[in-house]
Amino acid sequence: MAKYLLLKHYRGAPASVNDVPMDQWTPEEISAHVRYMNDFAARLEETGEFVDSQALASEGSFVRYDGEGRPPVTDGPFAETKDLIAGWMVIDVDSYERAVELAGELSAAPGKGGEPIHEWLELRPFLGAHPTVTDCTLK
Repeated sequence: MAKYLLLKHYRGAPASVNDVPMDQWTPEEISAHVRYMNDFAARLEETGEFVDSQALASEGSFVRYDGEGRPPVTDGPFAETKDLIAGWMVIDVDSYERAVELAGELSAAPGKGGEPIHEWLELRPFLGAHPTVTDCTLK
């Protein structure tokens, strides 16, 4: 099995077919979208392919080390994940092809007017285990 991350973007990805921002959806449209996502995750739990998923809050900041004895630095002159990433799902599947299949299905979650969003999802494999160093004998 291989783990993949499915990233849902607010912006930064190509525009979806039903490209109406969620803040312009009705409460019923939002509920239908969340229900679709939950039903999708529940079905993957039954097949053993679901690992975890989360929607992300809009607040957040970048933080970096700024030297010994100095407080961390926050923010910067760049887009933040709070502006870009809406949420994520981790799946554990048998093949890349299965990951693509599931990402395509998740892309069809309903949006404004109950129509599928056809949003672009970023599909990224988890980095595999680091190779081990084998005992080499010089001859």
